Amino acid sequence: MISHPLKTSLNLNYLFSLFHLILTLYSFSNLNPTPHLTLSKHTLRGRDEKSGSLSLVGLSAQDSRDRRRKRELGKWAPEGSDQTTGGVEFKVFYWSRFYETQIRQERSSLKAGRQAMASMEGLIGLMNRIQRACTALGDHGGGGEGANLPTLWESLPTIAVVGGQSSGKSSVLESIVGRDFLPRGSGIVTRRPLVLQLHQIDKGAHDYAEFLHLPKTRFSDFALVRQEIADETDRVTGKTKQISPVPIHLSIYSPNVVNLTLIDLPGLTKVAVEGQPESVVHDIENMVRSYVEKPNCIILAISPANQDIATSDAIKLSKEVDPSGERTFGVLTKLDLMDKGTNALDVLEGRAYRLQYPWVGIVNRSQADINRKVDMIVAREKEREYFENSPDYAHLASKMGSVYLAKLLSQHLEAVIKARIPSITSLINKTIDELESELDTIGKEVAADPGAQLYTILELCRAFDRVFKEHLDGGRSGGDKIYGVFDHKLPAAFRKLPFDRYLSVQNVKKVVSEADGYQPHLIAPEQGYRRLVEAGLAYFKGPAEATVDAVHVVLRDLVRKSIGETEPLRRFPTLQAAIATAANEALERFREDGRSTALRLVDMEAYLTVEFFRKLPQDPDSGSKVGNNTNESNGSGSGSVTVDRYGDGHYRNIASNVSQYIKMVGDQLLHKIPKAVVHCQVREAKRSLLNHFYVHIGKKEASQFGHLLDEDPAMLERRQQCWKRLELYKSARDEIDSVAWTRSSFVHVHPDPCHAGNK
Repeated sequence: MISHPLKTSLNLNYLFSLFHLILTLYSFSNLNPTPHLTLSKHTLRGRDEKSGSLSLVGLSAQDSRDRRRKRELGKWAPEGSDQTTGGVEFKVFYWSRFYETQIRQERSSLKAGRQAMASMEGLIGLMNRIQRACTALGDHGGGGEGANLPTLWESLPTIAVVGGQSSGKSSVLESIVGRDFLPRGSGIVTRRPLVLQLHQIDKGAHDYAEFLHLPKTRFSDFALVRQEIADETDRVTGKTKQISPVPIHLSIYSPNVVNLTLIDLPGLTKVAVEGQPESVVHDIENMVRSYVEKPNCIILAISPANQDIATSDAIKLSKEVDPSGERTFGVLTKLDLMDKGTNALDVLEGRAYRLQYPWVGIVNRSQADINRKVDMIVAREKEREYFENSPDYAHLASKMGSVYLAKLLSQHLEAVIKARIPSITSLINKTIDELESELDTIGKEVAADPGAQLYTILELCRAFDRVFKEHLDGGRSGGDKIYGVFDHKLPAAFRKLPFDRYLSVQNVKKVVSEADGYQPHLIAPEQGYRRLVEAGLAYFKGPAEATVDAVHVVLRDLVRKSIGETEPLRRFPTLQAAIATAANEALERFREDGRSTALRLVDMEAYLTVEFFRKLPQDPDSGSKVGNNTNESNGSGSGSVTVDRYGDGHYRNIASNVSQYIKMVGDQLLHKIPKAVVHCQVREAKRSLLNHFYVHIGKKEASQFGHLLDEDPAMLERRQQCWKRLELYKSARDEIDSVAWTRSSFVHVHPDPCHAGNK
């Protein structure tokens, strides 16, 4: 049967109109509206009218949405038929270049959005991993066992949640997370910092939580999460409601959160509850202050709207540590609980208290909602409706609510992290070098092998010996004191010797008389000379012994200093004591040798050679006789001079001769005593200070070596702390290196869309 031409034309017009209507309706039904489509004709072949279907030829399906549209249109496009069935050919419409351009732009926008989300997730996730490593390795920025070690925690950008008790702080956190998971009760409930790390996962996935201290346990029941927080708090603080700066790390994975990290701090309070010490008020404030005063900390100050903002604990503290407000985000809770006829616009619009960032209003669940266990997602929706329908806050609705707050904080934290990455990397590299240098100084752990232990002992002894010799040879201070003994103390001691009193006429006469006995000397009192010289030289023995002892004291002091300055030896107190004992015993032997040598030098000078007597001045012998006096008055004088060999002048001559000899000997001893001391004490200390110790070590059993290498417990602890901290910094460096950033990602910070201020 052949169709009538007019009828065919009417059918075609109807089809085109219907076709255009469907396309238009489909475009408006999309979430992302498409621009108006420009249509042009394309060939369609239809079967007979009985087929009732159309097929679109030449339509390109660019993505899943295009294919869906093609499938929808396929219901209306008749497939082609041959000429025998009365088929018709007509033109249909296909996508124009304009629409294809819009599709490409939309794809680029989606790709950029996915990249931005991946970047944000990577940056915040990077900080999360480093924070977990910090806590696991004992670095939580709150002092404690690693107080004297460098801290990485304090250099990481963080968001600290600060608020007074009953300010709605816990409700804000639960609203951001979308789950009930925090302990509730009266008094101080949060007694340890809670590092809350939020991870956004794919839609449709189930929420779960993980604790750092329980790495292999997933919590899908958030009532158990609440209980675990309470139990873990009690594990550290006990049941006495004490507080602790050691944080709890909780990671929550949910499709209903943004990537964000918050630190929930104990609520500020003014009164201690029963069972807590009175100091808890100041302890909490000091803990909170230790977080928020760091320049890398972003402060989330929670204040209730039904109280005067001027009395807000959070605002008061943030104003002290951040007077410019450039690190503070203000959150106003309990807007729905304000008295009728009042509102918080002065605060939210920045007139009452201005911050660099806009205030965000929050409407938490009421206590009745909490008791009825109203779902948090439902509560979010009620919060959104409250702001949209409120005559006071409707114009601010787009920038109010917990959902907006979470996005605001996430974007700001991502921008801050990106800006701080270079300085954090620099700090990490510098601290790694410092810790490795300190560990080199501390030394490695002691080997268990006896041969290696003996080698270590000998190496430490040689290290001590090198330091000791440096002191003696002038490389270090201390050796100059020995020269001071020789150049100052010994001559000064010689000058103080009482030779004037000893060689007085009375004493010389006494000594000579005692030496002569019952037979007085005839010409020169030989025995008297010998006694005067021997007794006079004995005065030199005191300074000689004092010189030996003074050098011994200097050497002992150098041993003590050298042990303390031998860095590798510091960690082994037992070996230090053994070396000190052996060295001091050796110095005692050297001192005895030096003393005996110095005294022998003095004693040797008591022997008077014939040359001494040859040089003595002779008395005149011009016919004079001893005992004959000149008597001019009786005329018996012969005119000759008579010398009295037992008069004072004679004894003065003897004293003068002895004095000259003693002075000569003293001058010689000023040179010989230092030589003897250096030879017997200083030289031997340099050559063989530990020789006896080496012999003693060689006779020890191999099992006894370990006892000598017992380390100082403080040094053991210090090494462990340094190793843990070095491991932390290296893991942080590896985490940063593992993130595949382009070079510009670290140095270029995109403008923060949230940093608009209160205009």
